[in-house]
Formats: sequence, C-alpha cells, structure tokens
Amino acid sequence: MALSDEPAAGGPEEEAEDETLAFGAALEAFGESAETRALLGRLREVHGGGAEREVALERFRVIMDKYQEQPHLLDPHLEWMMNLLLDIVQDQTSPASLVHLAFKFLYIITKVRGYKTFLRLFPHEVADVEPVLDLVTIQNPKDHEAWETRYMLLLWLSVTCLIPFDFSRLDGNLLTQPGQARMSIMDRILQIAESYLIVSDKARDAAAVLVSRFITRPDVKQSKMAEFLDWSLCNLARSSFQTMQGVITMDGTLQALAQIFKHGKREDCLPYAATVLRCLDGCRLPESNQTLLRKLGVKLVQRLGLTFLKPKVAAWRYQRGCRSLAANLQLLTQGQSEQKPLILTEDDDEDDDVPEGVERVIEQLLVGLKDKDTVVRWSAAKGIGRMAGRLPRALADDVVGSVLDCFSFQETDKAWHGGCLALAELGRRGLLLPSRLVDVVAVILKALTYDEKRGACSVGTNVRDAACYVCWAFARAYEPQELKPFVTAISSALVIAAVFDRDINCRRAASAAFQENVGRQGTFPHGIDILTTADYFAVGNRSNCFLVISVFIAGFPEYTQPMIDHLVTMKISHWDGVIRELAARALHNLAQQAPEFSATQVFPRLLSMTLSPDLHMRHGSILACAEVAYALYKLAAQENRPVTDHLDEQAVQGLKQIHQQIRHSTQSLFEYMKGIQSDPQALGSFSGTLLQIFEDNLLNERVSVPLLKTLDHVLTHGCFDIFTTEEDHPFAVKLLALCKKEIKNSKDIQKLLSGIAVFCEMVQFPGDVRRQALLQLCLLLCHRFPLIRKTTASQVYETLLTYSDVVGADVLDEVVTVLSDTAWDAELAVVREQRNRLCDLLGVPRPQLVPQPGAC
Repeated sequence: MALSDEPAAGGPEEEAEDETLAFGAALEAFGESAETRALLGRLREVHGGGAEREVALERFRVIMDKYQEQPHLLDPHLEWMMNLLLDIVQDQTSPASLVHLAFKFLYIITKVRGYKTFLRLFPHEVADVEPVLDLVTIQNPKDHEAWETRYMLLLWLSVTCLIPFDFSRLDGNLLTQPGQARMSIMDRILQIAESYLIVSDKARDAAAVLVSRFITRPDVKQSKMAEFLDWSLCNLARSSFQTMQGVITMDGTLQALAQIFKHGKREDCLPYAATVLRCLDGCRLPESNQTLLRKLGVKLVQRLGLTFLKPKVAAWRYQRGCRSLAANLQLLTQGQSEQKPLILTEDDDEDDDVPEGVERVIEQLLVGLKDKDTVVRWSAAKGIGRMAGRLPRALADDVVGSVLDCFSFQETDKAWHGGCLALAELGRRGLLLPSRLVDVVAVILKALTYDEKRGACSVGTNVRDAACYVCWAFARAYEPQELKPFVTAISSALVIAAVFDRDINCRRAASAAFQENVGRQGTFPHGIDILTTADYFAVGNRSNCFLVISVFIAGFPEYTQPMIDHLVTMKISHWDGVIRELAARALHNLAQQAPEFSATQVFPRLLSMTLSPDLHMRHGSILACAEVAYALYKLAAQENRPVTDHLDEQAVQGLKQIHQQIRHSTQSLFEYMKGIQSDPQALGSFSGTLLQIFEDNLLNERVSVPLLKTLDHVLTHGCFDIFTTEEDHPFAVKLLALCKKEIKNSKDIQKLLSGIAVFCEMVQFPGDVRRQALLQLCLLLCHRFPLIRKTTASQVYETLLTYSDVVGADVLDEVVTVLSDTAWDAELAVVREQRNRLCDLLGVPRPQLVPQPGAC
C-alpha cells in the first residue's frame, strides 16, 4: 500500500494501468552468472578509462538492477563475486584506478543486496584490521570520483571491529622511537570515523555504521564512549540546519547517535540518554525544512525512549494464538482451537516509576505523527508502537487516547495519516486492547472515506490507504470474536473503498485488506465470492469498478444499501466531475437491485440535494435523479407497470421542476438575447458586462472555462450577429484579446477545447479579428497535445463549411482537403509543414518558432 503525500489531481475517466510490475517477480535464478564472471575477469583490461570501462560499469549496473525486487537470488553468487573483486583490492600490484573500479563494482552489489547481508562475507579476521585501516587512511576524502571506495572501506572496517579481541593487543609497542609514539588502532579508527561523519558524500552513512559497531565494543565503550558522545553533542550544538554544512554535520552525527543507542547495551547508554535528549531538544529539529534531519531526530528520540525503559514484553498485551506457527498447527491437528487471549493482568512492576524523559519522548513522537512528510510520520508511528510495548498498561492506554486525538476534524490530513499508521503499529503488536476497538473502529471508518478538497484537487489518498493498512493489521491481530461486532461496518467500508474510491492505490489496498480479513477472520459475508470478482487486477479499472463489479456485490443484500448510501452521501457531490457522472450511472445500475429503497429513500434525498447552493452537489444530484428515474422507468416497463408505481406524485413533480429549471436556464438566456437584438443600448450593455466578467476572472479556471462554453453557445446561436456587420467591432476585438490571454501557455485540456470553439465562432467577425482568430487556430494546429491538434482541425473544417465566406471559393476545396487528410497526431515536423501550407491558403502569416531562452 502506498503512503504517498501527493494530492489527488484530476485525471481521465479511464486509468491506463501499467501492469508490468505484476510480472516483475518472474525471475527464478541469477541467469547472468557466466557473463558476470567474464565481466569481472576483464576489469584488469578495461580499468584505464575510456569507453570500455564505462561500458563494463553500465552493463554490470543493468545486470544487477534486474534483481532489485528479488535480491535474494544473488546470495549463492555473492561469495565468488566478492572474492574476484577483493583479489584485485588486496593485490599490491593493482594500480589505484583498478582498485577504485573494483570498489565501484562492490558498491553496485551492495546497493542491490543491502550492506547488512553483503558485509558478512567480507574478511574480518584479526589480520585484516590493520590492512583495511591503512587502506582507509590513504584515501582522499575530497576525491569525488572515488567515494564508492571510501564507502565500502568504512563498511569493511566496521566488520573488522567485531573481532573478539581487545584492540590494545594489536598495538604492540607504540613507542617506535624515543619520545615519539604511534597512535593506537583504537584512536586511529575513532579519528577516521569522526572525520567521515561530516563529509558530504555517502561515506557519511558508512561512518555512522562504523561508529555504532566500534563505540559499543566492550574495550572501547569504557574509554571512548563518553568522549565521542561529548564530541557529537558539541557538533550538534554548534551546527545549524540553516546552512548546508550544518545540515551535513547534523545528519552524520544524528545517524551515529541513533545507531549507537540502537546497538549499544542499555546499561552502557542509559547514563548519557538524558543529556542527549536535552541537546536534541535544543536543536529544534521539528522546525527544520530538511526531511532527513526530522526523520533522524524522531528515530533518535524513540531510541532514547527505549533506553529509558527496561526491555520487556508487556504482560498486559493482547495475544492471538501462539508465536510459533508449528504450535498453532499442532493445536489444530489435535482438534483444539487457537490459544485464547490471555486474561489481562496488571504488570508486576506496574507501580515502578516511569523515567522523567519518557513523557517528553512520547510527546515528541506524537508531534512527529503530524509531520508534513510521510517518512517522518512512519518513523514516529513505529516509535509509538515500540514505546507502548514497554509502558505500564495505564500509561499505554493514555498514549492510545493521544493517538485518537489525531482524528479530530480540526486536524490536517497529515495528522489523520500519522494516526492511522500509529494505530496499525499498536494493533499488530497487541497493544490496542479490545476495549478500545469501539473508539478505534469508529475513526478508521471515517478515515476510509477521508477526502478534503484543496483548490482544484484533493488530499486524503494517503489517509484512506493507511486506514486500509489498519484494517489489514487488525485482521492479523485479533480473534474473530473480538471483531465480530464490527464485521458489518468494516466489511461494507472495505468493499465500498475497493469499488468506489477514486484512486487505484486505495482500491487495491482495500481489496488486499478485505482479502486478509476473509482469510484470517472468516466472518466477512460472501467474502470468497466477492474476492474472486474484486481482486487486485479487477479493481484497477475505475469504470469497471463503478459499473460492473458494484452490481455484482450489490447482489448480496448485506452490501446493497451501504453502497447506495455511500454514492449519495459522498460521490454525488464529489469535486471530480468524472466521479459524479460515474456515481450517477452506478446508482442507475444499483436502483434495479433495490428499487423500493431507491424510490422511497434515495430519490427524495436526491431531489432535496438539487436545491443545494453547492454547484457540485446540484450537478451530481440532477444527474443522479435522471439516472435513478430512468432505471425505475425501465424496471416498471419490464413489469408492464406504470412508473408511478415506483415514483409518487411528489417525486414526479420534483422531476418536472428540475426539467423546467434546466430548460429555462438555457432557453431564457437565448430568448432574452433575441429580444434585445433591436436595442443597441441593451445589447451593448449586456456584451460589456460579459466582457467585464471575463476580464475580472481572467485565468480563474472555475469561472473562465464555463464562461468560454457560454460564449460558444451564444455565438453559435447568433446572439451577436448584429456585430458581424461591422468590421473589427470593439466587442469582437476585446473578446479575442481576452481569449488569447486566457489560453496562453495553458495545459488545461478543457480550457483549450473551449477556446478552440470560441475562436472558430469568431471567424464570423470580418476584418483583422477574423485573421487573428484564424492565426490562433493555426497555432493550435501545432499544439504539443495531439488531441488539441486533431480537435482544432476537425472544428476548423466544420466552421469553414458553415461560414463559406471566410475562405475564397478558389481555395476552399484545397483547405478542407488538407484539414481532413492530414494526420494531425503525427510528428510535429510533419504537421508543421501542412499547417504552414494552410496559413498560405488562408492568408495569415506563418507562425515562427521562438528560440528557448539560453539556447545556443
């Protein structure tokens, strides 16, 4: 399930779904073994530089990238690949360029397989410590071409730090000459680690790994941990996230601290935790605009919180079944049910004082749940789950209550998303007790339909997706009897999301959550039947979901009314016009499944919605009234009954009133315009008002696009024919200028299509206005969008046949032939040639290509 932060922009009705990812996991083994062996064997020949070296690197990247989704297929081959490359590195005769190339290849493998798996294969005997340390020492941190070498060497050095011998044994006699001492290996490693924590390349990440493994060693922590932590906190205190170098320094330092408090023993880290937390508070990381710094801050905060609390498994947590799959299977074979949840008891140490810093940590994690970036919220959610698992029951319940506060309608979509992630983490860890399910399920049902309009788009996709994740986690966490009271509500909500959600990610997430509940709970009504129809691939097509799958699911009475209610409540007034139209058509189909409910409950609601001041609601409800009425009419006709058997007199009168309003809203305007044709003053006043509205709302899509459509209608119906008798009438001149400004550089398809229609109608006006309108149409014939080019050609063709005086009779046949025979969706170079030919025939200047700024 995706956790994206992007808003849901308007899109086409049909989604072109790329299903290649579904077939991406078809590899069964590492098929390029022989080629890779040959490639690595030729490194000594191609390392000198030039094309051969780049070809070898690029080919290896291509081979490795094929296994990004299945990196485990490389495991049987990692050892021989590493040995071939390390032979080059450890060969004293290898030139520096060859060594760097070998490390580039090692880095590519590490990037695909992950350093944690790959590092275990590096040599890490006692004899390897000094050679690797010497290799790192001779590297130039400013050599930007060899950063892979430094990255891999630091990781290699971190592995050698795991040797079970005191580093002092490797130092020997540090006094090489009287009065001159060598630096100990321990000091050399620490010096290297600190120097690379503040570099600007990826070696900084490796240095953090090195520090965590080095500082937490038994022989190092006694003498170096306090010194290093003091150095780190001083770095943090001196650095500012307002400068680039400050960001780099804070990044490396925070990574190192987070790794140390993750891998270090609690008793070693606890004495320093409070000091680090105070320093972290002083850094004011939540105010930074650097996502990575805020994420690392949250990660370090939760590690400090876990250090404050004793590591334990909460005795009060909810448990479903046994931890062992074998134990569960054994119970089933013996005819016993799964282990029932343990009786909730108070912790043995319930009365233990909770350390002072814990409250501050939890407070910061709760703030992190509302962060503007997903990665920060996700890290905070995991921190909430880990912390709650070590808290007493009462305090953990307070944390759950604070998380539920994120679901206030005064909160942003970010808080709702973070809250969903936290609830999922708490639930899957057994920290969300059944007594809380009433409150939790209520907010999750709201989150499944969360959709807030923001300008021309909406936010809430990530909230709905995360709510599906919560439902998925609950299916795995709870016994069926615990969720039984909520089955009807959850199953209906997931079905509705899987079928009627605007975004494909949410539909697929809901389908996956529904499937998990069917498999693990076994209580969802008609679960298997629905899954076979609404599977991962089937819900990929939005129209198919609204118009086909919904009909099948509505055949089960448990889902019929909730689906219809959702369409009426949420989708009929949706901000996306395509969704409103699909919802109306879906109501047409579902009305035949529940005719009585549609006639007695739904139709009166729709009639009342047609009077709403909200334009979207009025539009959707009028469409829905028409579709539902038509569905009931067809049903009555099939039964040889009058439609009034379904629709009462009040409903029929409501339909008549809607019909009159729609008819009069269009006809009354045209009738008024015809009535003032003989009154120049009234016509001038109306045209001036129309132009003033256009000018006042220029580039305001909410007004300008409907206004362009209105202008098309009034021009088509001849409402301004009296102006066409005058060459370059002021109304036409100003209207043309406003239309040109409105569509200039626009990428809005609807606006461009409306503009094309207006320009076509403006060729009625003689003089320069006609020439300028034709020039604009010729420009649109070479628009970047093929749809605009094709539509322009089609409408110009119809216009020239309608207004025959626009083009001379001697060239009309040739003009319409060019318009009809040219493939306007072809390459622009081909289209431009035909467009220029049209310009010559129409007597307008050929448009000239304007060079891009800065182009040579």
